[in-house]
Amino acid sequence: MTSPPADPTWSAPDSVAVTADALAAHDYLTDEGLATAVFLALRLQRPLLLEGEAGVGKTEVAKTLATWIGGELIRLQCYEGIDLAQAAYEWDHARQLLHLRTAEATGAAAGASTDDLEHELYDERFLVRRALLRALDHGDGPPPVLLIDELDRADDEFEAFLLEILADYAITVPELGRVAARVPPVVVITSNRTRDLHDALKRRCLYHWVEHPGIEREVAIVRLRAPEVGERLARQVAAATAELRGLGLYKPPGVAETIDWASALALLGQDGVTAETLDATLGTVLKYREDQERVRSNGLESLVADAAARHG
Repeated sequence: MTSPPADPTWSAPDSVAVTADALAAHDYLTDEGLATAVFLALRLQRPLLLEGEAGVGKTEVAKTLATWIGGELIRLQCYEGIDLAQAAYEWDHARQLLHLRTAEATGAAAGASTDDLEHELYDERFLVRRALLRALDHGDGPPPVLLIDELDRADDEFEAFLLEILADYAITVPELGRVAARVPPVVVITSNRTRDLHDALKRRCLYHWVEHPGIEREVAIVRLRAPEVGERLARQVAAATAELRGLGLYKPPGVAETIDWASALALLGQDGVTAETLDATLGTVLKYREDQERVRSNGLESLVADAAARHG
């Protein structure tokens, strides 16, 4: 269970500037801090832990890296109760049972010892590879990007299980032995910080807190992802979104909501944000009724005016 070397046509970038340019070439506009974190993670072959509020673009970093590198994006979505079988591997018990019955029916089992039959059952052909094992035993081509998404949703026990993988890029399958990656996958871990991750895991990673983008970068992101949106509309939407984020909402809008809102307004033939258009399209940017009620109670006219005054 060993992997051949990765395709040598891709190599890690030699500077932060090259990293930022490569991400931008694949439609991800980053700031210097995040570009530096990505550069170091690639060069040092260390997992990158990205924390931040939902919607700031953490998951998109991994997707963009996979497109840039040319490797497979292997996504492990974490949730409460996730365990080894869902994350790393399990044995295909149905196929193992079928194999035993076939051996009995053909008489092959009669002349075989118990140890021989057990050895056959734990052959690699009966092994179901889940995300973590696939990332370590990935085969030809560029290294895959292993996205461990929303790790804060998983239990402490699962987080502890990841330590071997993150420290050595290896996993132990008791029936087969230790599986180690010849070329480590690029590992991106995200967390919305609904709980604190343990120090032992953080020590194995490089860390970056991902902020909401500033106005200028958010305008550039909107124009890049939604080219039908004009400069004036993109700027007003970004400014109004920044105001919304400052209202202490239950779920502040992320960049994806900004893009959706700008696209919706453009589709409606609008070239700017008014109190009326904000009221009519509030559901594209705020997804909780309580947040919408808070914004309306604060006054839509004043929010639009404040956005224009501060960011216009």
